[in-house]
Amino acid sequence: QVQLVESGGGLVQAGGSLRLSCAASGRGLVRYAMGWFRQAPGKEREFVAGISWSGSNTYYADSVKGRFTISRDNAKNTVYLQMNTLKPEDTAVYYCAADVSIVDVTTSLAAVDYWGQGTQVTVSS
Repeated sequence: QVQLVESGGGLVQAGGSLRLSCAASGRGLVRYAMGWFRQAPGKEREFVAGISWSGSNTYYADSVKGRFTISRDNAKNTVYLQMNTLKPEDTAVYYCAADVSIVDVTTSLAAVDYWGQGTQVTVSS
């Protein structure tokens, strides 16, 4: 019903910036909350940032506050993650997600309705 396609991943030096994009499509896509998650090797998938359907409310993991910014353009059905001052510990596969509830995005990973394919972000020292 809803498909998510990510882009923008790659290799960047520590202190640099990168912007991820996630394009959503499908007739079932209406007022969806969107979010970003990441999973590093040997670790569990974790919440990074979330945004309500209107864009009025945003949420961030403590580890990325002040460095990452989530935004969305509903006319383009696209959500973005601007990542600044990147650190080696930010290295992970980043996943885009969509759900009818912002609560699921921010607190219930297992309940998220739709996922993107994931894109690799590697930050070198």
